[in-house]
Amino acid sequence: MPSRDEILSFITDNEGKAGKREIARAFGLAGNQRIALKRILKELTDEGLIKKGKGKRLAPPGTLPPVGVINITGRNEDGELVAEPHQWDEESPPPSIIIAPPRAKDRHQGATVGVGDRAVARLFPLEGGEDFAYEARIVRRIGKAAETLLGVIREHTEGARLLPVDKRLRMEFEISGRDLGDAREGDLVLAETLPGPRFGLKRAKVRNVLGNASDQKSIGLIAIHAHGIPDVFPEAVIAEAEKAKHANLGTRTDLRDVPLITIDPADARDHDDAVYAAPDDDPKNEGGHIVYVAIADVAAYVTPRSLLDKEARKRGNSTYLPDRVVPMLPERISNDLCSLVEGKDRACLAVRMVFNKDGRKISHRFIRGLMRSHAKLSYQAFQKAVDGHADEKTAPLLDTVIMPLWNAYQTAAKARDQRGPLALDLPEYKVELTETGKVKAIRQAERVEAMRLIEEFMIQANVSAAETLEEKNSPLIYRIHDAPSQEKIFGLSEFLKSMDISLPKGQRMTPSQFNKILAQAEKGDFIHLVSDMVLRSQSQAVYDPQNLGHFGLNLRRYAHFTSPIRRYADLIVHRALISALKFGKDGLTDEEIKDLEEIAEHISFTERRSMLAERETTDRYVASFLQSKVGGDFEGRISGVSRFGLFVKLADTGADGIVPISQLEGDYFIYDEGRQALIGERTHKAYRIGENVRVKLLDAVPVTGGLLFEMLEGGSTLVPRKGARSAPGRGPRRGASGPRDKSKAGKHRRAAAKGKRKPGAR
Repeated sequence: MPSRDEILSFITDNEGKAGKREIARAFGLAGNQRIALKRILKELTDEGLIKKGKGKRLAPPGTLPPVGVINITGRNEDGELVAEPHQWDEESPPPSIIIAPPRAKDRHQGATVGVGDRAVARLFPLEGGEDFAYEARIVRRIGKAAETLLGVIREHTEGARLLPVDKRLRMEFEISGRDLGDAREGDLVLAETLPGPRFGLKRAKVRNVLGNASDQKSIGLIAIHAHGIPDVFPEAVIAEAEKAKHANLGTRTDLRDVPLITIDPADARDHDDAVYAAPDDDPKNEGGHIVYVAIADVAAYVTPRSLLDKEARKRGNSTYLPDRVVPMLPERISNDLCSLVEGKDRACLAVRMVFNKDGRKISHRFIRGLMRSHAKLSYQAFQKAVDGHADEKTAPLLDTVIMPLWNAYQTAAKARDQRGPLALDLPEYKVELTETGKVKAIRQAERVEAMRLIEEFMIQANVSAAETLEEKNSPLIYRIHDAPSQEKIFGLSEFLKSMDISLPKGQRMTPSQFNKILAQAEKGDFIHLVSDMVLRSQSQAVYDPQNLGHFGLNLRRYAHFTSPIRRYADLIVHRALISALKFGKDGLTDEEIKDLEEIAEHISFTERRSMLAERETTDRYVASFLQSKVGGDFEGRISGVSRFGLFVKLADTGADGIVPISQLEGDYFIYDEGRQALIGERTHKAYRIGENVRVKLLDAVPVTGGLLFEMLEGGSTLVPRKGARSAPGRGPRRGASGPRDKSKAGKHRRAAAKGKRKPGAR
């Protein structure tokens, strides 16, 4: 195997041309060496040493090609055009670009552009530029920055204006009367941009009116359209679903006498998993338990290459918004044929697991069967029965079903605790709506132990699926979660030093070591602060046909098996099991096996897309709920710190908003990235991530989900460290004392931005 440095050198020398396949070919790697290469590339990516470009090509991070496509986004305070890369997939913000004025020899080429344009440009890095990372010289204008826009109509003396819901588009669009159509003041619309003048407002035309933006029923639509989530099934897909018929017993194993039950949230519409447990009567396994996990057999209805399958793969997963669900499969499948309805026969793929007295799984086997749910229970009803408050429905099940499940879980929990998965327990908030779609309340979601029971048995079923498929040498899609990169560990270590908490040096971190850090933080009342930072240090879980293990769960192998109604990854695993165990002819196809890597990348993307849409929709509902409370005071906690201000999470609703640095009075504030703090240069007044504060709500914008706060109380005292960076472009706050030549500093920053002088050159 080549070393990390050799691989990195090859990528740097072949920037934009080197992918995993090219690297493997260059160094003659095959078999297990390719798996090792994938891990090295993952580490280099996580550590920020390389990034993925077009066509899976790799390049040094944070860099732009010598020639690229850019979007002109606006003007700076000096009136100069600024831009962003047209495509940027990295976690870090895109590098800022300043547009150089056209040279005399370029003027005849038509290379002039305006705000909203898309252009091909030559890109030159600015050495030491504080405000801009690149200077661009336009080669040619190639069109509009966006084909479609989602925005709100605002009436104007001359036609109307479109206010985009995307906070990144800091501009308005002009809509003439003839391009307005039926849209009126306050309507949420889809619009397309139009060619327009080089200067002044860009133009747009309304394509479709989605509803009134003030109607909270429109909030879910914003995220769906903004992220391009398919929410309408083609008629042919619906027709195919309607033709499907219930599976019969046939060659399936009859599990209808096994008293399986479903345990779900009280408002769950579909039920795709059921559980049952009993003491093991094998004398060789005294104190052990047998646990069944039965999952809806979606593969029986959604077969490879069918219209249902193609639509499910395109969607990747279901998306759950406060006001609606955008399902992966039509209701005929998800709410009927594959919902484990109480008292109804349903096709299933089940796993029978045997645990010993210490909670360790000692064996398992899969069954393709026909089951019948014996009861539909909510988490709360199950928990109340365990706690001695059984009702009419749970009382008859208490001794035969509920307590055996509970006892099996108590045993399995021993092995879980010994395994030591990452124990981050962060609060979740739920938006409660009225029947008319208005926000009734925003509350912290209730967490009962019955939820952990289901989680643990689902995890064990997922592990069993991965183990069986590995044993059968079957291809599959794993759910992987890599260990944190060394770069992130170093950042966390620097942060924890300020709390007298140390990380073990020179060791690969384990979940149990993180748990010890969390336990230390809880004793010192820093739990919220440290939990946030530990979470930020973690890698993102993704799907992959090659196994890298699951760091957070502390498992060597893990595959999603338990929710094929709402995740395409689980459907792939079901098909793999059907093929490997010869359960039928509707298993994994050769074509799917060939495409597993592409499928894994796609469903990882759709998962991230749904998570972002869900988060943004919740933010918009919260902003709508708080709009009537503008001017009120709130208790909160600093959830993020940047050079531009503080992010604050409110205690009662979990709402996130920003305190701009301009609202922090009395000093010139320095950004200390290591300690995640803004620190006053003169007063040493500090605001750190995790600290409790009191803020005033200045504004709430439901369309964008934005909340604007003013700091009232909070903060601590810290001395700025050498090397901490100043907040961008800010002078002393109102009330600050001490001389500062603002004009000289401003001139210096502009010179650095244009590449004429390096910062610090006096």
